[in-house]
Amino acid sequence: MWEEEQTKVLIVEGTTDKRKVESILKEPLEIICTNGTLSISKLDELVDTLYDKEVYILVDADDAGEKLRGLFKREFPEAEHLYIDRMYKEVANAPRHHLASILLHANIDVDIDAY
Repeated sequence: MWEEEQTKVLIVEGTTDKRKVESILKEPLEIICTNGTLSISKLDELVDTLYDKEVYILVDADDAGEKLRGLFKREFPEAEHLYIDRMYKEVANAPRHHLASILLHANIDVDIDAY
């Protein structure tokens, strides 16, 4: 199955986002939920644990998501930022095929039968 230590990490805002992404993944990927907010100290802790991994940020296309994205851009500039179309506003509301396309463009393998 999947190896225990994943080298790719996706950061999302909530558990609904996490479940949506998990439903289309075909490769091992650790998904971390920020639950919408993240203190600077918690962010620093998180950054320390991710220094040797491929990190992707996928947050909502709203003010809270952009604020969180801004924090990651400052504190973890190596992370790759993935963007949903603004018309969907939230990752959880984005159609599976839209999310699959975004993930595929980031070289994250998805299950094409899942969408």
